[in-house]
Amino acid sequence: MPIRILAVGKKHESWVSEGIERYQKRLKKPFNVEWVLLPHSSQEGLGARQDESKHILSRLDASAYVVLLDERGKMLDSPTLARLLQAPLEASQPVVVVIGGAYGVDQLVRDRAQVVWSLSPLVFPHQLVRLILTEQLYRAQEIIANGPYHHA
Repeated sequence: MPIRILAVGKKHESWVSEGIERYQKRLKKPFNVEWVLLPHSSQEGLGARQDESKHILSRLDASAYVVLLDERGKMLDSPTLARLLQAPLEASQPVVVVIGGAYGVDQLVRDRAQVVWSLSPLVFPHQLVRLILTEQLYRAQEIIANGPYHHA
């Protein structure tokens, strides 16, 4: 069962696709990924946040281990991320990573997540976040496998 990435927004731009494909080719079960792109809401602000959050929640299985990417989340180093993903993956628990829309997600999505993760105190474009996430999943795979990619 692949790691499912729920991302609000349009399809990957070509420069992002190239980078994502570079890392996705290296991902092996259970770190292989499946992208689910959810459409932006036609609303703005709070309305968009609520609409997109409802759509996200409808795509989450009750048993899923949910990691939410959010700028107000906890910053993690790569080995910590690897450890957080290792237990649910070894238990064959579905893992879902959520990337909300431009207005973020509402509290219900935050409450549903087991981990709320911030990549950085900086704010990145959503397309770039997708690439960084894919690289970090590959890095986590390599850390768990004691591979040569990650140098501690």
